[in-house]
Amino acid sequence: MYSEEQYRKALEVYEQTKSVTQTITILGYPACRQTLYNWINRKRRLPEEWSTFRGYNTKEHPRHPSLNLKLEALHRCFELGEDVQSVSNEIGYSTASIYTWRKKYIQKGTAGLMRSSKERSRGSLQEGVPASFKEVEELKSKMQEMQLEIDILKETIDVLKKDPGISKIPLNNREKAVIVDALKRKYTLPLLLKKLTLAKSSYYYQKKRLSFTAKHENDYKFIVSAFYENKQRYGYRRIKVLLDRKGHPISKKVIRCIMHENSMIVRCRNARKYSSYRGEISPDVPNVIKRNFRANKPNQKCLRGVTEFSIPAGKVYLSPMIDCYDGMPVAWNINSTPDAALVNAMLDQAIHCLNIPVR
Repeated sequence: MYSEEQYRKALEVYEQTKSVTQTITILGYPACRQTLYNWINRKRRLPEEWSTFRGYNTKEHPRHPSLNLKLEALHRCFELGEDVQSVSNEIGYSTASIYTWRKKYIQKGTAGLMRSSKERSRGSLQEGVPASFKEVEELKSKMQEMQLEIDILKETIDVLKKDPGISKIPLNNREKAVIVDALKRKYTLPLLLKKLTLAKSSYYYQKKRLSFTAKHENDYKFIVSAFYENKQRYGYRRIKVLLDRKGHPISKKVIRCIMHENSMIVRCRNARKYSSYRGEISPDVPNVIKRNFRANKPNQKCLRGVTEFSIPAGKVYLSPMIDCYDGMPVAWNINSTPDAALVNAMLDQAIHCLNIPVR
Protein backbone atom coordinates (compact mmCIF):
# COMPACT_ATOMS: atom_id res chain seq x y z
CA MET A 1 0.00 0.00 0.00
CA TYR A 2 1.09 3.58 -0.71
CA SER A 3 1.21 6.38 1.84
CA GLU A 4 -0.83 9.55 1.71
CA GLU A 5 2.30 11.56 0.90
CA GLN A 6 3.06 9.33 -2.10
CA TYR A 7 -0.55 9.63 -3.23
CA ARG A 8 -0.51 13.44 -3.17
CA LYS A 9 2.94 13.66 -4.73
CA ALA A 10 1.83 11.47 -7.63
CA LEU A 11 -1.21 13.69 -8.32
CA GLU A 12 0.94 16.85 -8.19
CA VAL A 13 3.46 15.44 -10.69
CA TYR A 14 0.62 14.34 -12.97
CA GLU A 15 -0.93 17.86 -12.87
CA GLN A 16 2.41 19.22 -14.04
CA THR A 17 3.26 16.63 -16.72
CA LYS A 18 -0.28 15.58 -17.79
CA SER A 19 1.23 12.18 -18.54
CA VAL A 20 0.81 8.95 -16.61
CA THR A 21 3.95 7.45 -18.17
CA GLN A 22 6.15 10.42 -17.22
CA THR A 23 4.71 10.46 -13.70
CA ILE A 24 5.59 6.82 -13.11
CA THR A 25 9.03 7.34 -14.72
CA ILE A 26 9.82 10.32 -12.48
CA LEU A 27 8.53 8.87 -9.22
CA GLY A 28 9.09 5.18 -9.82
CA TYR A 29 5.62 4.29 -8.53
CA PRO A 30 2.87 3.15 -8.57
CA ALA A 31 3.82 -0.21 -10.06
CA CYS A 32 0.55 -0.46 -12.00
CA ARG A 33 -0.64 2.25 -14.40
CA GLN A 34 -4.25 1.43 -13.50
CA THR A 35 -3.59 2.46 -9.90
CA LEU A 36 -2.60 5.96 -10.99
CA TYR A 37 -5.64 6.15 -13.31
CA ASN A 38 -7.88 5.24 -10.36
CA TRP A 39 -6.33 8.00 -8.22
CA ILE A 40 -6.87 10.55 -10.97
CA ASN A 41 -10.48 9.49 -11.67
CA ARG A 42 -11.39 9.54 -8.00
CA LYS A 43 -10.09 13.06 -7.60
CA ARG A 44 -11.96 14.27 -10.70
CA ARG A 45 -15.34 12.62 -10.06
CA LEU A 46 -15.47 12.72 -6.28
CA PRO A 47 -13.25 15.62 -5.23
CA GLU A 48 -14.78 16.07 -1.77
CA GLU A 49 -14.96 12.39 -0.84
CA TRP A 50 -11.52 11.58 -2.23
CA SER A 51 -9.76 14.68 -0.94
CA THR A 52 -8.14 12.37 1.57
CA PHE A 53 -6.15 9.33 0.58
CA ARG A 54 -8.14 6.05 0.55
CA GLY A 55 -5.14 3.74 0.46
CA TYR A 56 -5.00 3.05 4.19
CA ASN A 57 -6.79 0.14 5.86
CA THR A 58 -9.33 2.38 7.58
CA LYS A 59 -12.82 1.75 8.92
CA GLU A 60 -14.35 3.75 6.05
CA HIS A 61 -12.24 1.97 3.42
CA PRO A 62 -11.02 -1.43 4.68
CA ARG A 63 -8.40 -3.27 2.73
CA HIS A 64 -10.69 -6.31 2.66
CA PRO A 65 -14.32 -5.25 2.19
CA SER A 66 -17.30 -7.04 3.65
CA LEU A 67 -19.12 -9.91 2.02
CA ASN A 68 -22.24 -7.79 1.44
CA LEU A 69 -20.27 -5.13 -0.43
CA LYS A 70 -18.73 -7.74 -2.73
CA LEU A 71 -22.08 -9.38 -3.47
CA GLU A 72 -23.70 -6.03 -4.14
CA ALA A 73 -20.91 -5.01 -6.52
CA LEU A 74 -21.21 -8.30 -8.43
CA HIS A 75 -24.97 -7.92 -8.59
CA ARG A 76 -24.74 -4.41 -10.02
CA CYS A 77 -22.00 -5.25 -12.55
CA PHE A 78 -22.98 -8.66 -13.84
CA GLU A 79 -26.73 -8.86 -13.22
CA LEU A 80 -27.98 -5.28 -13.54
CA GLY A 81 -25.41 -4.49 -16.24
CA GLU A 82 -23.83 -1.38 -14.72
CA ASP A 83 -20.40 -0.26 -15.95
CA VAL A 84 -17.64 -1.98 -13.99
CA GLN A 85 -15.45 1.12 -14.00
CA SER A 86 -18.27 3.27 -12.61
CA VAL A 87 -18.99 0.82 -9.82
CA SER A 88 -15.24 0.60 -9.11
CA ASN A 89 -14.96 4.38 -8.75
CA GLU A 90 -18.01 4.48 -6.51
CA ILE A 91 -17.04 1.76 -4.05
CA GLY A 92 -13.32 2.63 -4.08
CA TYR A 93 -11.95 -0.73 -5.24
CA SER A 94 -10.24 -1.44 -8.54
CA THR A 95 -11.89 -3.20 -11.46
CA ALA A 96 -9.30 -5.96 -11.08
CA SER A 97 -10.64 -6.62 -7.57
CA ILE A 98 -14.22 -6.86 -8.88
CA TYR A 99 -13.22 -9.35 -11.55
CA THR A 100 -11.28 -11.34 -8.94
CA TRP A 101 -14.39 -11.46 -6.74
CA ARG A 102 -16.40 -12.72 -9.71
CA LYS A 103 -13.86 -15.46 -10.46
CA LYS A 104 -13.90 -16.65 -6.84
CA TYR A 105 -17.70 -16.56 -6.77
CA ILE A 106 -17.93 -18.71 -9.91
CA GLN A 107 -15.42 -21.27 -8.56
CA LYS A 108 -16.50 -21.56 -4.91
CA GLY A 109 -19.72 -19.58 -4.54
CA THR A 110 -20.33 -17.32 -1.56
CA ALA A 111 -17.70 -19.16 0.47
CA GLY A 112 -15.05 -17.98 -1.98
CA LEU A 113 -15.78 -14.33 -1.13
CA MET A 114 -15.29 -14.81 2.59
CA ARG A 115 -12.02 -13.71 4.08
CA SER A 116 -9.33 -16.34 4.60
CA SER A 117 -7.40 -16.74 7.83
CA LYS A 118 -4.41 -14.99 6.20
CA GLU A 119 -6.52 -11.97 5.30
CA ARG A 120 -8.10 -11.82 8.76
CA SER A 121 -4.67 -11.62 10.37
CA ARG A 122 -3.96 -8.39 8.46
CA GLY A 123 -6.88 -6.34 9.70
CA SER A 124 -9.63 -6.03 12.23
CA LEU A 125 -13.06 -7.64 12.06
CA GLN A 126 -15.44 -5.95 9.63
CA GLU A 127 -19.19 -5.88 9.45
CA GLY A 128 -20.82 -8.53 7.30
CA VAL A 129 -18.26 -11.20 8.20
CA PRO A 130 -19.44 -14.07 10.46
CA ALA A 131 -18.17 -13.88 14.02
CA SER A 132 -17.05 -17.53 14.23
CA PHE A 133 -14.24 -17.86 11.72
CA LYS A 134 -13.63 -21.45 12.78
CA GLU A 135 -17.16 -22.43 11.81
CA VAL A 136 -16.84 -20.61 8.50
CA GLU A 137 -13.59 -22.38 7.67
CA GLU A 138 -15.10 -25.74 8.57
CA LEU A 139 -18.11 -24.98 6.41
CA LYS A 140 -15.92 -23.96 3.47
CA SER A 141 -13.84 -27.11 3.85
CA LYS A 142 -16.94 -29.31 3.87
CA MET A 143 -18.37 -27.54 0.84
CA GLN A 144 -15.15 -28.01 -1.13
CA GLU A 145 -14.96 -31.68 -0.11
CA MET A 146 -18.57 -32.25 -1.17
CA GLN A 147 -17.94 -30.53 -4.49
CA LEU A 148 -14.87 -32.71 -5.05
CA GLU A 149 -16.90 -35.86 -4.39
CA ILE A 150 -19.59 -34.68 -6.82
CA ASP A 151 -17.00 -34.00 -9.52
CA ILE A 152 -15.44 -37.43 -9.00
CA LEU A 153 -18.84 -39.09 -9.34
CA LYS A 154 -19.55 -37.12 -12.53
CA GLU A 155 -16.23 -38.12 -14.06
CA THR A 156 -16.87 -41.74 -13.08
CA ILE A 157 -20.07 -41.64 -15.13
CA ASP A 158 -18.88 -39.45 -18.02
CA VAL A 159 -15.32 -40.67 -18.54
CA LEU A 160 -15.47 -44.29 -17.37
CA LYS A 161 -19.16 -44.98 -18.07
CA LYS A 162 -19.46 -46.69 -14.70
CA ASP A 163 -22.02 -46.87 -11.93
CA PRO A 164 -21.45 -43.86 -9.60
CA GLY A 165 -21.43 -46.06 -6.50
CA ILE A 166 -17.68 -45.83 -5.92
CA SER A 167 -17.92 -47.32 -2.46
CA LYS A 168 -19.66 -50.42 -3.86
CA ILE A 169 -17.64 -50.81 -7.06
CA PRO A 170 -13.98 -50.02 -6.29
CA LEU A 171 -11.99 -48.35 -9.05
CA ASN A 172 -8.68 -49.75 -10.19
CA ASN A 173 -5.56 -47.58 -10.43
CA ARG A 174 -5.94 -47.00 -14.17
CA GLU A 175 -9.49 -45.67 -13.77
CA LYS A 176 -8.38 -43.46 -10.88
CA ALA A 177 -5.58 -42.03 -13.04
CA VAL A 178 -8.12 -41.16 -15.75
CA ILE A 179 -10.27 -39.29 -13.19
CA VAL A 180 -7.22 -37.41 -11.84
CA ASP A 181 -6.28 -36.28 -15.36
CA ALA A 182 -9.83 -35.03 -15.93
CA LEU A 183 -9.95 -33.01 -12.68
CA LYS A 184 -6.36 -31.86 -12.12
CA ARG A 185 -7.04 -28.48 -13.75
CA LYS A 186 -9.69 -27.75 -11.13
CA TYR A 187 -8.11 -29.36 -8.06
CA THR A 188 -4.56 -29.86 -6.88
CA LEU A 189 -2.88 -33.18 -7.56
CA PRO A 190 -2.18 -34.05 -3.86
CA LEU A 191 -5.86 -33.45 -2.99
CA LEU A 192 -7.09 -35.72 -5.78
CA LEU A 193 -4.60 -38.47 -4.96
CA LYS A 194 -5.57 -38.37 -1.29
CA LYS A 195 -9.28 -38.46 -2.06
CA LEU A 196 -8.93 -41.40 -4.45
CA THR A 197 -6.36 -43.18 -2.23
CA LEU A 198 -3.90 -43.39 -5.11
CA ALA A 199 -0.14 -43.27 -4.59
CA LYS A 200 1.77 -40.64 -6.55
CA SER A 201 4.08 -43.26 -8.04
CA SER A 202 1.08 -45.37 -9.09
CA TYR A 203 -0.50 -42.35 -10.76
CA TYR A 204 2.56 -41.58 -12.87
CA TYR A 205 3.00 -45.27 -13.71
CA GLN A 206 -0.61 -45.52 -14.93
CA LYS A 207 -0.22 -42.27 -16.83
CA LYS A 208 2.79 -43.75 -18.61
CA ARG A 209 0.84 -46.91 -19.41
CA LEU A 210 -2.06 -44.86 -20.78
CA SER A 211 0.30 -42.98 -23.07
CA PHE A 212 1.74 -46.33 -24.20
CA THR A 213 -1.78 -47.59 -25.00
CA ALA A 214 -2.59 -44.44 -26.97
CA LYS A 215 0.69 -44.68 -28.90
CA HIS A 216 0.06 -48.30 -29.93
CA GLU A 217 -3.66 -48.01 -30.58
CA ASN A 218 -3.31 -49.17 -34.21
CA ASP A 219 -1.02 -52.03 -33.20
CA TYR A 220 -3.63 -53.13 -30.68
CA LYS A 221 -6.20 -53.70 -33.45
CA PHE A 222 -3.85 -55.94 -35.46
CA ILE A 223 -2.85 -57.98 -32.40
CA VAL A 224 -6.42 -58.52 -31.21
CA SER A 225 -7.52 -59.51 -34.70
CA ALA A 226 -4.67 -62.02 -35.08
CA PHE A 227 -5.28 -63.47 -31.61
CA TYR A 228 -9.01 -64.13 -31.97
CA GLU A 229 -8.91 -65.16 -35.63
CA ASN A 230 -6.70 -68.07 -34.57
CA LYS A 231 -9.10 -69.15 -31.79
CA GLN A 232 -6.91 -67.77 -28.98
CA ARG A 233 -4.19 -70.36 -29.68
CA TYR A 234 -1.37 -68.05 -30.81
CA GLY A 235 1.16 -66.69 -28.34
CA TYR A 236 3.22 -63.55 -28.86
CA ARG A 237 5.87 -65.37 -30.92
CA ARG A 238 3.44 -66.79 -33.49
CA ILE A 239 1.53 -63.47 -33.62
CA LYS A 240 4.85 -61.71 -34.28
CA VAL A 241 5.57 -64.03 -37.24
CA LEU A 242 2.01 -63.69 -38.54
CA LEU A 243 2.05 -59.86 -38.45
CA ASP A 244 5.48 -59.75 -40.11
CA ARG A 245 4.12 -61.81 -42.98
CA LYS A 246 1.15 -59.47 -43.33
CA GLY A 247 3.44 -56.42 -43.46
CA HIS A 248 2.78 -55.08 -39.95
CA PRO A 249 6.07 -55.54 -38.05
CA ILE A 250 5.61 -55.01 -34.31
CA SER A 251 8.10 -55.55 -31.52
CA LYS A 252 7.76 -58.70 -29.41
CA LYS A 253 7.77 -56.61 -26.24
CA VAL A 254 4.89 -54.48 -27.49
CA ILE A 255 2.89 -57.59 -28.39
CA ARG A 256 3.51 -59.11 -24.97
CA CYS A 257 2.53 -55.90 -23.15
CA ILE A 258 -0.69 -55.48 -25.10
CA MET A 259 -1.63 -59.15 -24.65
CA HIS A 260 -0.90 -58.97 -20.92
CA GLU A 261 -2.87 -55.75 -20.36
CA ASN A 262 -5.91 -57.10 -22.22
CA SER A 263 -5.80 -60.57 -20.61
CA MET A 264 -5.16 -62.39 -23.91
CA ILE A 265 -4.24 -65.79 -22.50
CA VAL A 266 -3.57 -68.71 -24.84
CA ARG A 267 -5.97 -71.59 -24.31
CA CYS A 268 -4.21 -74.94 -24.06
CA ARG A 269 -4.90 -78.29 -22.44
CA ASN A 270 -2.77 -78.95 -19.42
CA ALA A 271 -1.06 -82.35 -19.63
CA ARG A 272 -2.23 -84.57 -16.79
CA LYS A 273 0.60 -85.85 -14.65
CA TYR A 274 1.14 -89.61 -14.54
CA SER A 275 -0.10 -91.40 -11.46
CA SER A 276 0.09 -95.15 -10.92
CA TYR A 277 -2.71 -95.08 -8.39
CA ARG A 278 -5.94 -96.48 -9.86
CA GLY A 279 -7.96 -96.75 -6.70
CA GLU A 280 -8.51 -99.54 -4.21
CA ILE A 281 -8.91 -102.94 -5.90
CA SER A 282 -8.92 -105.15 -2.79
CA PRO A 283 -10.03 -104.87 0.85
CA ASP A 284 -7.84 -102.87 3.19
CA VAL A 285 -5.13 -104.88 4.97
CA PRO A 286 -5.13 -104.58 8.76
CA ASN A 287 -2.37 -102.31 10.07
CA VAL A 288 -0.52 -104.81 12.24
CA ILE A 289 2.89 -103.10 12.25
CA LYS A 290 1.54 -99.59 13.12
CA ARG A 291 4.87 -98.07 12.05
CA ASN A 292 6.86 -100.03 14.61
CA PHE A 293 9.75 -101.29 12.49
CA ARG A 294 11.78 -102.84 15.34
CA ALA A 295 11.97 -106.56 16.13
CA ASN A 296 13.36 -108.36 19.19
CA LYS A 297 14.43 -111.47 17.31
CA PRO A 298 15.09 -112.58 13.70
CA ASN A 299 12.28 -113.57 11.34
CA GLN A 300 9.70 -111.79 13.54
CA LYS A 301 9.02 -108.83 11.21
CA CYS A 302 9.94 -108.68 7.52
CA LEU A 303 9.24 -105.89 5.01
CA ARG A 304 9.16 -105.95 1.23
CA GLY A 305 9.06 -103.35 -1.54
CA VAL A 306 9.89 -102.52 -5.16
CA THR A 307 12.68 -100.12 -6.17
CA GLU A 308 13.41 -98.80 -9.69
CA PHE A 309 16.94 -98.35 -11.04
CA SER A 310 17.99 -96.65 -14.30
CA ILE A 311 21.03 -98.23 -15.97
CA PRO A 312 22.52 -97.78 -19.47
CA ALA A 313 20.68 -100.91 -20.66
CA GLY A 314 17.32 -99.56 -19.42
CA LYS A 315 15.24 -99.74 -16.27
CA VAL A 316 15.33 -102.66 -13.81
CA TYR A 317 13.24 -103.32 -10.71
CA LEU A 318 14.46 -104.77 -7.43
CA SER A 319 12.08 -106.46 -4.99
CA PRO A 320 13.84 -107.31 -1.67
CA MET A 321 12.63 -108.63 1.69
CA ILE A 322 14.28 -106.97 4.72
CA ASP A 323 14.34 -108.35 8.26
CA CYS A 324 13.48 -105.66 10.84
CA TYR A 325 15.77 -107.27 13.43
CA ASP A 326 19.09 -106.38 11.77
CA GLY A 327 18.03 -104.72 8.47
CA MET A 328 19.62 -107.43 6.35
CA PRO A 329 17.96 -108.73 3.15
CA VAL A 330 16.46 -112.19 3.49
CA ALA A 331 15.77 -112.62 -0.25
CA TRP A 332 15.45 -110.50 -3.38
CA ASN A 333 14.56 -110.69 -7.06
CA ILE A 334 15.42 -108.51 -10.10
CA ASN A 335 13.30 -108.15 -13.22
CA SER A 336 12.76 -105.70 -16.09
CA THR A 337 9.03 -105.31 -15.37
CA PRO A 338 7.38 -104.42 -12.06
CA ASP A 339 4.70 -107.10 -12.15
CA ALA A 340 3.34 -109.71 -9.77
CA ALA A 341 5.84 -112.29 -10.98
CA LEU A 342 8.66 -110.19 -9.59
CA VAL A 343 7.18 -110.19 -6.08
CA ASN A 344 6.05 -113.82 -6.18
CA ALA A 345 9.52 -115.03 -7.16
CA MET A 346 11.01 -113.05 -4.26
CA LEU A 347 8.53 -114.57 -1.82
CA ASP A 348 9.34 -118.08 -3.06
CA GLN A 349 13.05 -117.45 -2.41
CA ALA A 350 12.31 -116.18 1.10
CA ILE A 351 10.22 -119.26 1.95
CA HIS A 352 12.94 -121.55 0.67
CA CYS A 353 15.67 -119.63 2.59
CA LEU A 354 13.81 -119.58 5.90
CA ASN A 355 12.46 -123.14 5.56
CA ILE A 356 8.93 -121.94 6.21
CA PRO A 357 6.41 -124.71 5.67
CA VAL A 358 3.94 -123.92 2.90
CA ARG A 359 0.28 -124.46 3.88
